[in-house]
Amino acid sequence: MKLYITKGSPYARIARIVVLEKGLADRVEIISAKTRQADSPYYSVNPSGRVPHLFRDDGVGLEDSALICAYLDSLDGKPAFGFPEGEQGWETRRLEALARSTLDGLAVLGRETFRPKIEQSPTTLQHEADRARRLMDVWEREIENPLMHGALNLPQITLACALGFTALIAEFEWRSGHPKLGAWFDKISAIPSVAATAPPVRR
Repeated sequence: MKLYITKGSPYARIARIVVLEKGLADRVEIISAKTRQADSPYYSVNPSGRVPHLFRDDGVGLEDSALICAYLDSLDGKPAFGFPEGEQGWETRRLEALARSTLDGLAVLGRETFRPKIEQSPTTLQHEADRARRLMDVWEREIENPLMHGALNLPQITLACALGFTALIAEFEWRSGHPKLGAWFDKISAIPSVAATAPPVRR
């Protein structure tokens, strides 16, 4: 299988963590894609230009980190990153949705800050920074939820990738006033699969 990524993409990082956690490193070739470039060869692989994108062994392509993770998780017949039945399942889904909302907002903030200053929208920057700060306050409370501890799951992975992405956004600082969240992030960042997929430092 071939997994197309960019090393700075938090969405691709989610899939890369699952590859490692499921012991699929020998079955999945990781390929760096050139995105957001005119006439990039990657567009012939995935016309949307988004990452991650997985080509299965049968040549069928899958886009979207959640879909790719679900597929990779199913290959051994022992899914570890799905949603449980009953109330715990709904609670896991709630936390995963909250983590994904956090990630989506930070991704917009990051993309805007990566643009040349003259092209940046101050309104967008302020809106997304304010949204992110509100969500950090929410996570300072939610991080004590038992599902955010113990066996690695999608809410944990998604939030870890969201917080990890902030390392690329020099203008956004979230640790002040969020000691519980910071301690949680430091702990999860030490997990081998999370550490191995950390985004490159942006210079």
